[in-house]
Amino acid sequence: MIPELPLDQVRTLLAVIDEGTFDAAAAALHVTPSAVSQRVKALEQRTGRVLLVRTKPVRPTESGAVVVRYARQLARLERDAYAELGLTTEDAEATRVSVAVNADSLATWFLGALERVDRTPYVCFELHREDEANTAELLREGRVMAAVTSSPEPVAGCSVRALGRMRYLAAASPGFARRHLEGPLADALAEAPVMIFDRSDDLQDGFVRGLRRDRRGASRIRHAVPTSEGFVESVALGLGWGMLPEWQAEPLFRSGRLVRLAPDRPVDVPLHWQQWKLDSPALAAVADAVTAAATEALRPSGRSS
Repeated sequence: MIPELPLDQVRTLLAVIDEGTFDAAAAALHVTPSAVSQRVKALEQRTGRVLLVRTKPVRPTESGAVVVRYARQLARLERDAYAELGLTTEDAEATRVSVAVNADSLATWFLGALERVDRTPYVCFELHREDEANTAELLREGRVMAAVTSSPEPVAGCSVRALGRMRYLAAASPGFARRHLEGPLADALAEAPVMIFDRSDDLQDGFVRGLRRDRRGASRIRHAVPTSEGFVESVALGLGWGMLPEWQAEPLFRSGRLVRLAPDRPVDVPLHWQQWKLDSPALAAVADAVTAAATEALRPSGRSS
C-alpha cells in the first residue's frame, strides 16, 4: 500500500526549502523549530528517503525535489480553486507564475510575451534567468512551474511543446577583425580573444569546432560577461568576438559597429516550452502567450534555412 503524504508535512518541507533553514521555516509557519524538524523527519520516515541535505541553506535531495514539486503544485491548485469558488478578497495574494528563461530570450522576445497575458485576476511573474541548457533542472527541483529550455525531453510530470529556433551569428567589431582575424578564419578564431556568457557557455567553442572539424575550440583568452546586453556591447567594443542573437546583431551590422564572421554558418538553438501538467488557468494563459510570441519572434522549428 502506498503511504499517504500528510499535507502539513509536505507544506513544512516546502517552507524549509523556501526559507532556507528550520528556524526560518518555523517562524514562517508560526510553530517551533522542533515541530518543523519532527514533521520533516516523519515525512522522511513515511517515504523511506532522505529529503533534505542539512546545509545552510538546506537543499532538497533528488527525492526531496519530487516532494517539493508536488507541494508547489498542490499550492497552485489550491489557490486556483479558491479563485474559481470566489473565496478570494481584494487583498488576497496574487497568482504567481514562476518561469525559468534564458538570458537571450529575456533580452529579446520573452517580456513581450508576458505583456500579452490577461492579468485579471492579477498575475505576478517570477522569472529565473538560467542558460537554456539548464532551465529544465529548475523544473526538476520544483523551483519553477515552466521553463524555456533547449531540451525536447519532458521533465517528469511536465508537458513540452516546440517554440522555434533562436539564431546566433558570429560577429566582431571591425577593429577587432583587423587586429585578430587575418588569415584563415578557423585558425584565427582559435587564437583570438573570445566572449563567453559564463563558464558553461560552449556556443563559441562549438562554432570553432564546426569550422575546424576537430576538437579544438575557441581561444583560452576569454572574457565572461553574464548579461545578454553587456555581452553584445562587449563584442561591439572589441573585447572579443562572440555568437550573438540575430535580433541584437542585425542593427549593429547595419550601423557598421559589427561585421559578420562566416555569414554562411549561422547556429540555430531550438527552444521548447516545458510546464507542469497542471490545470491552472494562469499557467495556461502564460503558455499561450509565450507560444504566440515565439511564433512571431523565432525561426520555425525544423531544418535550418
